[in-house]
Amino acid sequence: MNVESYMIELGRAARAAARVLARAETRQKDAALTAMAAAIERQADRLLAANARDLEAAQAAGLSAALIDRLTLSEKTIAAMAEGLRQIAQLPDPVGEITDLKYRPSGIQVGRMRVPLGVIGIIYEARPNVTADAAGLCLKSGNAAILRGGSEAIHSNQAIAACVRAGLEAAGLPATCVQVVETADRAAVGQLITMKEYVDVIVPRGGKGLIERVTAEARVPVIKHLHGNCHVYVDDRADPDKALRIVENAKTQRYGTCNTAESLLIARGVAEALLPGLARMLTRHGVELRCCPQAMHILQQADIPGARLVPATEADWSEEYLAPILAVKVVEGLEAAIEHINTYGSQHTDAIVTEDYGRARRFLREVDSSSVMVNASTRFADGFEYGLGAEIGISTDKIHARGPVGLEGLTSQKWVVLGDGHVRV
Repeated sequence: MNVESYMIELGRAARAAARVLARAETRQKDAALTAMAAAIERQADRLLAANARDLEAAQAAGLSAALIDRLTLSEKTIAAMAEGLRQIAQLPDPVGEITDLKYRPSGIQVGRMRVPLGVIGIIYEARPNVTADAAGLCLKSGNAAILRGGSEAIHSNQAIAACVRAGLEAAGLPATCVQVVETADRAAVGQLITMKEYVDVIVPRGGKGLIERVTAEARVPVIKHLHGNCHVYVDDRADPDKALRIVENAKTQRYGTCNTAESLLIARGVAEALLPGLARMLTRHGVELRCCPQAMHILQQADIPGARLVPATEADWSEEYLAPILAVKVVEGLEAAIEHINTYGSQHTDAIVTEDYGRARRFLREVDSSSVMVNASTRFADGFEYGLGAEIGISTDKIHARGPVGLEGLTSQKWVVLGDGHVRV
């Protein structure tokens, strides 16, 4: 295969399909989404079989537990893919919406219309469910998509792509509205991120190395986040039971996701009272604790059986572990917690546990992250949980799309002017 020629062919087909999608009616797009969901459910056994091939190869290659977790499909995740597509079908269509229409002194009306971005290139590793989520969100927002999944998920991605094509064809839309790159050659990524004549936006989803490469080499605008160093701050006015539940869920529900907590900050005033209980819970889950000197002293005094306590280094405060490891630091209070998060965080998701309304408001206002939470687990930072149906990714950039990127994040706005023979004087 000549990769350059192949990718240019995909780009041309996508550009043509984008023009069709831009004028497609909502009911046609929704019909395609519903048909995709039905095809995924019908083909569940085939998807699991394809995924088993990928998992066997991943284990033989010695891929990390976190990567294998992301790669794995189950009956539950397949059902979630189908449900995500149906939720997208039920969401309002953003395309063509006119907002802020106002009369000007000249008599014209000026407003903004929401329009598709055009062609979106998505590069992702391991997660085969991204194939369905990305296809659905791009379709509903009127964008053609070129999807390039990782080689470790190639059989899973192709099986899901077949379901996507079946849904498009059932609704009378071109199969080229969503194209999954069939080659695992890394040159395809290099070509995709430089085809500015065919691709309008690139969304990388994967490890830090992939995203750094895409950011450095792309000639197309990129929506991205580099990593997820998410924090939970337990304030000295926190409810202890809420703190225990939130920290447990934020850290231990899943280790390999970007919205998993990687750092625990606890106010000095409650550290001796609450930290040992939090550590016992985390130890039961097998979590290693990378502790600041004061946290280390408190936990050594608590003498928790089986606890794995390691002195924290400066690098630990910035780390995304994607593993049963948690950085723990005792801080003076709210201001110190905010300062720490804004210094070491990745602007992804950070949470405070407190019963003080004023402190909660300050945390929401002053923490510079794409999602900021009060008395809730960081694991909620997800397109499905936010009611977006699914997400194309999470953006920590300060551009039009920030946080989980759903339908509106995949559109832009253009100015529209309505007149009746008006001329400028």
